[in-house]
Amino acid sequence: MVRWQGATIPQRNEVVGLSEHDREHVHGEDCGCGEEDLVFILADENGVEHEMILVMTYPAGDREYAVLLERNNPESEGLIFRLEEENGEVYLVNIEDEEEWETALARYTEILNDES
Repeated sequence: MVRWQGATIPQRNEVVGLSEHDREHVHGEDCGCGEEDLVFILADENGVEHEMILVMTYPAGDREYAVLLERNNPESEGLIFRLEEENGEVYLVNIEDEEEWETALARYTEILNDES
């Protein structure tokens, strides 16, 4: 897992339509739920755009986080963003605090170890 280092990502990216279902469910080709993947376009520091899909959300401490993977390269390292809600809208937010990053990453690692 890595933090987003792209130069052109806005501080806040709206997660349009992130429902309770999306927060509790990992979408995939075989999930059978019939819902589409949530896709985000993120530009890296060189201006190259990457299609990212939301693969899961999870709580860590008193916050919630989202994991995004590159749509055309699901084997690449994922990205973790904090989810924030404001006026009924949910946003992806970069994690800039080192302690928060360590907490989010540690919880994600626990989830992966529990699934193996």
